[in-house]
Amino acid sequence: MIRFEGVTKRYADGVTAVDDLTLEVPQGGITVFVGPSGCGKTTSLRMINRMVEPTEGRILIDDQDIAERKPAQLRRSIGYVIQHAGLFPHRTVLKNVMTVPKLIGWDTGRARNAAMEAIEKVGLTADQAERYPAQLSGGQQQRVGVARALASDPEVVLMDEPFSAVDPLVRMDLQAEVKRLQRELGITVVLVTHDIDEAIGLGDHVAVLRQGGRLAQLASPGELLREPADDFVASFVGKDRGYRKLGFTDAVVEPSAEQTVTLGQDVPAGSGWVLAVSEEGAPLGWVDRHTAGGPVGEDELHRMGSLAEVGDSARVFLDAALSAPSGRGVVVEQGRVVGTVEPREVITALERERAERPTGDPVAQPDGEPQGEHVHATDPQEEHA
Repeated sequence: MIRFEGVTKRYADGVTAVDDLTLEVPQGGITVFVGPSGCGKTTSLRMINRMVEPTEGRILIDDQDIAERKPAQLRRSIGYVIQHAGLFPHRTVLKNVMTVPKLIGWDTGRARNAAMEAIEKVGLTADQAERYPAQLSGGQQQRVGVARALASDPEVVLMDEPFSAVDPLVRMDLQAEVKRLQRELGITVVLVTHDIDEAIGLGDHVAVLRQGGRLAQLASPGELLREPADDFVASFVGKDRGYRKLGFTDAVVEPSAEQTVTLGQDVPAGSGWVLAVSEEGAPLGWVDRHTAGGPVGEDELHRMGSLAEVGDSARVFLDAALSAPSGRGVVVEQGRVVGTVEPREVITALERERAERPTGDPVAQPDGEPQGEHVHATDPQEEHA
């Protein structure tokens, strides 16, 4: 656990970057610092590994004051990922990742094994390990930066705007990868971003900082969306927070059974849309019976929109329905279609959940921690078997 106790950073010109910051970063999760430019989020992050020294207060890791440790020793025990990866251009990927293990005194064999293991964990290959950074894409370079942070098996990893320099699709992949690695390794991640969507999507806890470096609110993503502490937090979270809150809203919706057709089969009689699936039951696309005739071919398939997996959030279910040309969101389980949902069915489930929940009663896990609630979808074939 990382604990800030009355931490202030004031520069010689009188500017206060962080003002009396007191908060706890729980062990074994992702805590995100988010806020507008100049709110002190990066300064707060860098004080954890003493790249910036606080003017007042103290920071403790596992109840030990970091001021009692040598800065170089402390930094080598903490993984650190920055915006542009910060790789050594004249070293191969493998040697870049071996940097910290070698600095802390591991022999070459152990450092190499740890580096290769970290490289594989972030989805890179042995062939890529022998390349130089310039031979990799921006997203691959950022994966190398993550691998380097993990190679010495740290318990704490700091990430300063790690995905802001890559395109949106790569960014989504990297976010998912970091979340997977954190869950798999059980490390404590502190991440800085200016993107509230990224903060809500990645964080187990989100610390919103306001101008002047003061803490506005520390909460789970669901709580932040449901109960912003003040007008500043509500404004920063955004005017569409009601829609984003659906990602943390509990509801029960039963997908309706959907008529399907496989490629090569004749289009079923009737009007409207019919769902095309593979022989294994995987969704392929929608077919418009008004324009299709005879056997269904790939040329007649229309995109489905997004897919919802059984157990996904209300936001995912509603988005699947709204983005589908048929107006019916496809629900899958282990890649197989189990049914579809319409927007009104999701809204009805949300209204039912709201009516049944006692006023002011937060949804919580057994240990009392807030959780992201999800839509519970049942398989219509099992329901009516």
